Amino acid sequence: MHLNLPKTNLQLHTDSFGNRTVFDRLRKKYVALTPEEWVRQNFVEYLINNKGFPAGLMANEIAITLNGTRRRCDTVIMDHFGKPTAIIEYKAPHVAITQTVFDQIVRYNMVLCVKCLIVSNGKQHYCCLIDYSDKPSYRFIPEVPDYETICRL
Repeated sequence: MHLNLPKTNLQLHTDSFGNRTVFDRLRKKYVALTPEEWVRQNFVEYLINNKGFPAGLMANEIAITLNGTRRRCDTVIMDHFGKPTAIIEYKAPHVAITQTVFDQIVRYNMVLCVKCLIVSNGKQHYCCLIDYSDKPSYRFIPEVPDYETICRL
């Protein structure tokens, strides 16, 4: 499946039942290879290999509690002090990035209060920076910044 990301070599496996899996380097285990997972694994590799994100400060499927309900953030990026600094939400390549997708990640951010929200379906990537100063605001930027830039925000 072609994505708008640099090519990477993911570790794929087919089990004895014919189920395809991919190795998740952040969770350190094989997981079911769904279209959304394909995007996640390729995007994580892009961040590590092209944007200088340290794998040790990234985590997939992070549980949060929102209004008494358990939810999972697709990927959370921590700063050098272990504080969440970015949330990433993935969709399968055939899923359009809509306002509903942004509403979902904004709800997660009500718990984590990060500086950077990223949404990707592997073909389109959106990055939004949040300013929590006296007059809170947000702005979309044309590409995902490198790790050090996000940490300096």
